[in-house]
Amino acid sequence: MASVENSRVCDTNGCDKEAKMQCPTCIKLGIEGSFFCSQECFKEFWGEHKKVHKKAKKQGAGEPANYNPWPGYIFTGSLRPYAVSPKRPVPDHIRRPDYANHPEGFPLTEQKQKGSTYIRPLDDQEQEDLRVACKLGREVLDEAVKAVGVGVTTEEIDRIAHEACVDRDCYPSPLNYYTFPKSCCTSVNEVICHGIPDGRPLQDGDICNIDVTTYFRGFHGDLNETLFVGNVSEASKKLVKVTYECLDNAIKMVHPGVRYRDIGNEIQKHAQSNGFSVVRSYCGHGINQLFHTAPNVPHYAKNKAVGVMKPGHTFTIEPMINEGVWRDKTWPDNWTSVTEDGKRSAQFEQTLLVTESGCDILTKRLDGQPHFMDSL
Repeated sequence: MASVENSRVCDTNGCDKEAKMQCPTCIKLGIEGSFFCSQECFKEFWGEHKKVHKKAKKQGAGEPANYNPWPGYIFTGSLRPYAVSPKRPVPDHIRRPDYANHPEGFPLTEQKQKGSTYIRPLDDQEQEDLRVACKLGREVLDEAVKAVGVGVTTEEIDRIAHEACVDRDCYPSPLNYYTFPKSCCTSVNEVICHGIPDGRPLQDGDICNIDVTTYFRGFHGDLNETLFVGNVSEASKKLVKVTYECLDNAIKMVHPGVRYRDIGNEIQKHAQSNGFSVVRSYCGHGINQLFHTAPNVPHYAKNKAVGVMKPGHTFTIEPMINEGVWRDKTWPDNWTSVTEDGKRSAQFEQTLLVTESGCDILTKRLDGQPHFMDSL
């Protein structure tokens, strides 16, 4: 039996003691609940409890048979990993960042700038190159979004995003970045960010974030959206809607002279007023020829971010908003970040250019493309 980190009540009928163990078969099958106070209660309730296993297997619920990459690991929520296929190849003629062929995925140029708070404004030609990369990134994300539906695997979404990048002579920026194995990130339900696409089929009621970055002519364009899968609960719809509003409110603040640290005040105010929390471990970031660079743009209030917005600055805002606590944990794959309490998280992201009078949203939705708000 696996130990349980969160305070729960024993599932045995008539027992209200604090649960300290979880059924190992339920962990393997991805079944929620199944917590018990002791071996004795578990054995006493076994005759009834094992029916849950049979039902899950009959319906095909849970992860593939015999796939358990991290025996003994205690998950915070119901999501489980599936097998991940090998990295997809990128044709030799496509220009790629310095980490693409590095055996450990190190972005060497980026690492040289690590720790610097200098925010380099882009000149006119650089701004135009970034605009193109961002426009292509939007096209790639829109192609991936079309595939979202019940029964579709995140592996299939990654394939579509990868091929859409290659078709546009773009390198998918996440691929091999610090050895990340896929061409986009797919973060489902309690996954905050950096979810690795795998063989798990999306289920009715899921929410799924797709994070795409394209590298074109030496520049990265970065954006993401959270999508509804099938019949989503009103609670999840509210979470996603509020997260979108957090980003929208923050973008309206972007203007020369605004401190980067002030963005988080607006985001946290709107999130908390709706009963949600703001993730603190990850932030928006500068972006240009480097995937991640200065400035850092935290999404929570009273942060200590350095810098003031000036024309030519380019960066992302990408708030991650949680149903429950703001704290996160990382799966043993060293990438998948999940909520500490297993509750859901949503995110939206845009790449922005500060102008003389405000900002341009470089990754904005193309005219005529459907918007998730249309389904609310």
